[in-house]
Amino acid sequence: MKMMFKPMLLLMVLLTTLWSCNNEDLFIEPKQDDNTEIEKPEDIEEEDGSDEERSTTPCSFTLENLEPNSTVIIDCVLDLKGQTVNLPTNVTLLYEGGDIINGTLNFSDNSTVSGELLDASLTLGGSAPAMKDPVFHFDPKRWGIVEGETTSDIALKNRDILESMMFQVKELGVTTFKIDKMDAYFEVSKVTSTTSNQNFYRSIEAINIPSDFNLIMTDNTILRVFPSTNDSSQAAALLAIREETNVNVTGGVLYGDRDLRKYSKLNAEEGSHLLTIHASNNVVIDGVKMTMGSVGGLFIESIGFSFNPDYNPSNSIIIKNCHFEKNRMIAFALTDGHNILVENNTFIDNAQPSQNSDGGVVGYAMDIEPVRERDPNTGELIYYQRVFDVTIRGNIERGSRNGAFTIYVGDNIIIENNDLESLVGWSYASNSKIRNNTFKAMAGSNSAAILATGEGETVFNNEIYGNTITGYDSGITIYTGKVKVYDNIINDCAKGLFLQSITNMEISNNRITSQKNNSAGITIQLTKADKLNITNNEIDVKTIHLNFVGLNQGVGDGNYKVNVENNSFKSSTSFSDFASASGVIFKNNVSGGRAQIENASNIEIISNIVNSDNSEGIILRGVNHNILISSNTINKPLNFSCIKIPSTTNSNEVVMLNNTCN
Repeated sequence: MKMMFKPMLLLMVLLTTLWSCNNEDLFIEPKQDDNTEIEKPEDIEEEDGSDEERSTTPCSFTLENLEPNSTVIIDCVLDLKGQTVNLPTNVTLLYEGGDIINGTLNFSDNSTVSGELLDASLTLGGSAPAMKDPVFHFDPKRWGIVEGETTSDIALKNRDILESMMFQVKELGVTTFKIDKMDAYFEVSKVTSTTSNQNFYRSIEAINIPSDFNLIMTDNTILRVFPSTNDSSQAAALLAIREETNVNVTGGVLYGDRDLRKYSKLNAEEGSHLLTIHASNNVVIDGVKMTMGSVGGLFIESIGFSFNPDYNPSNSIIIKNCHFEKNRMIAFALTDGHNILVENNTFIDNAQPSQNSDGGVVGYAMDIEPVRERDPNTGELIYYQRVFDVTIRGNIERGSRNGAFTIYVGDNIIIENNDLESLVGWSYASNSKIRNNTFKAMAGSNSAAILATGEGETVFNNEIYGNTITGYDSGITIYTGKVKVYDNIINDCAKGLFLQSITNMEISNNRITSQKNNSAGITIQLTKADKLNITNNEIDVKTIHLNFVGLNQGVGDGNYKVNVENNSFKSSTSFSDFASASGVIFKNNVSGGRAQIENASNIEIISNIVNSDNSEGIILRGVNHNILISSNTINKPLNFSCIKIPSTTNSNEVVMLNNTCN
């Protein structure tokens, strides 16, 4: 049995009701302050996006009584006047500037038609014809898209028209769908299901893109979210790729309703994403601008939970050359997926408050945050979602409210070769790397460039290396350790490294310099550290090389060890301070300033070269216990002693062997 094929019928139904709505839901953009860009996003060039001029001359022929195997050139207007024309087999209709309008064409087998001849007034029936060209140029005017200020009902029909056209021309063999000049609103926040299930699913109510399909847009293609009046917590989406494969989206501007909608409360998690990739694979998003999203820009997610048989994660995704700007809560959220490349994108001023909206609850350009929790009875981790094998490379970030990129949970996440202004970090990462990035702080920054936190069995084998960091309060801040930090260059930060609760950590071959007043090289304060090795670093800061204060003072910390070995401390005006500290071995270092021990215990100063210009080489203060000072070479001014021990420290608590004093 031959299936009747009428891909344009839905559009005819849509268009017959297009103008039936009243003006009660009319949306007119409110007047904005001159500094708020609502009418057109930045960097949109004005170009003439109109089609080539079409003929208006009526045709002098009809399609009645065509012979099989006929080819007809349409260079005039062929008005079917509401009639149905049945075509024989193997007919080809070629576009050369004309139109076929107002009727139905019933095709037979092996027929071909030019895509330029299709429009909303022409219904196709019979056997599906092949498109002459797999590239379809979508003209919004030919298909009833209403541009500019409009109503919710018309914006909903805009959505239906655009989505149905992509799916229908795909059935005709189209693989590439091109849109040039279009500036229209699309309603994506309403439930359109006619079934008993009236739940809202953002990736269903969005404009969906089919599999094996290329959507190509230009800077003149502006798709806007119609401002929602729905104050519920649901988050909508403008475009969606849901359970599809082999999809490419190139170019275009996705413009959100951030400053045009209402929110139910401060920092409400309400609004729309601009694009969601939902349980899809082999997807490339290239050169798309996403701006003013009321929740965010891009969202990558899964269907189902990772422990269920229906689990369907997103896989093999490339996001490249995109521009994310002024999105409200976050530019890019990733909750489930693997084999994902995020490359050569630009993130500007995301999650910052605007004139008409707050910055939401996240505050990052990109957040990797799959959901997991511990079973309250067994203590076993339950992974509802998983993210692994992600590379974030070659991106530019400026002006994010809380930070650039954060990994809450993830495995094998690589953040490399990015040009960043804001913080990058992780909480519960494994096998992850932050490497070869350039960080330069914005004026007045009081944050770290890199923040690594989290502990437990899922935090392991992480590395931070090859980064160049300039101008932060802390270059690298680490809580809990189990990370290697090496080959970083840290310039003009108040603290080069700031460490807390460290176990099993290697810090090596870093270069830390700062001309800031009160700057410190490595700071460990009011915490514990064990199996921490600080080796082969070069530190040249203005005030204090090592600031170890309140270290290993807790019950059970007595056997903890921190090894500081083979480092070069350049500045003679700075010093290394071990105050209320225990378990430090300071060995084979070259120091341009003194070593100071105060109210400390279990400290070993061995085989160092200490050059002090303005004080003793090694100074003890307060009450100290179990101090070893051995085989050091100390160079000091004439009027100072090499080693100074106060009367408050019992001489039996200090062992001095084979030191050389110059």
